[in-house]
Amino acid sequence: MPVIKIVSKKETKDKWTIIVEVDALSFTVRVGKEYWRSLTDERELPECLVERSFAFLLVREPKDAILRTFDLALIGRYFPKYESEMRRGYKV
Repeated sequence: MPVIKIVSKKETKDKWTIIVEVDALSFTVRVGKEYWRSLTDERELPECLVERSFAFLLVREPKDAILRTFDLALIGRYFPKYESEMRRGYKV
């Protein structure tokens, strides 16, 4: 499994923008606060959710196939089980 590293997190009123590195590739992920609440009930840091989301994606597709910039909610459109899997467990 490739190494997933959170590089930075910037917060605005309604979202976070999180920069993630997977090996030599860099990704920009936007996480809406309402979406984050719906998946975590505020019991997990947004960067932990993003890290688990990348682990979820990397089991299903190569890192080169992941969009370089996207909203986290987009994953559920391609992988219907994503949201239920993210709701299953939390890391704080």
